[in-house]
Amino acid sequence: MDFQEYQKQAGKTSIFPKDGRAYVYAVLGLSGETGEVAEKVKKIIVNNGGVISEEARAEIKKELGDVLWYLSQLATELGLSLDEVAVENVRKIHDRMKRGVLKGDGDNR
Repeated sequence: MDFQEYQKQAGKTSIFPKDGRAYVYAVLGLSGETGEVAEKVKKIIVNNGGVISEEARAEIKKELGDVLWYLSQLATELGLSLDEVAVENVRKIHDRMKRGVLKGDGDNR
């Protein structure tokens, strides 16, 4: 499945509020799901010495799917395709690599 198809299929399951601020709901959901990924990783460090079991990997995979869903919905709400988001991001990071500024601070390095 490519990003375009994913975004189309995921969008069929979106039941965001219809008050014109669905993007806020998407951002909050994305933040929450990202936090769940971080929490799973924290527990791996604390409870398993940093060793990722197959069970933990499967649980993180589920949470990453939720992150992708909310990311997809946020892009949709902003009138963006995940394909264009991905292309622009790869262009940006390759440009940073070429200029030797992958490390550092700031959005516009």
